[in-house]
Amino acid sequence: MNNLKEYLIPFGGLKVGKHQFDYQLDNTFFQHFDYDEFNDASVKVTVVLEKKSTMLELDFKHKGTVNVPCDVSGEEFDMPIKGKLKLLVKFGDEFNDENEELLILPHGEFEVNVAQYIYESIVVSLPLRRIHPGIKDGSLSEVIDKLNSLAPGENKLEEHKGDIDPRWEDLKKLLTDK
Repeated sequence: MNNLKEYLIPFGGLKVGKHQFDYQLDNTFFQHFDYDEFNDASVKVTVVLEKKSTMLELDFKHKGTVNVPCDVSGEEFDMPIKGKLKLLVKFGDEFNDENEELLILPHGEFEVNVAQYIYESIVVSLPLRRIHPGIKDGSLSEVIDKLNSLAPGENKLEEHKGDIDPRWEDLKKLLTDK
């Protein structure tokens, strides 16, 4: 985490008002968090810090692409992602980050590390199921045909009906004989 010093925002010397910070992320950023689900990543992050007299407001926005394997076919594809996060920073007696929308920094603190919040906003913006767009629109016809041939179906069950052990048929009669 020591290599993430560029994500330290020194708000102590900033004037009251809005300040913008831009970051371009790739896989090396996610390797600091031991997150290896991306084959490749290219994400632009914009952090707008609004400094007020008693608190800070941070608005995170990200947009880009990550290369991930499809959950259905295993094919790799570039998935577009975007998202945003709002964080309030107040000052108190001790550090507290238990609330995901509120960060409390000790009095006298002059900088805030935004790396963890950038990481979390990107990972949370990913869909649970990652499906290749070629599966949705039918352009990956070879993969779709193979998946359909491997899918369980009614006609496959009928093919194997003759192979059923006769003892199972006798047990099925017990269920219907009441």
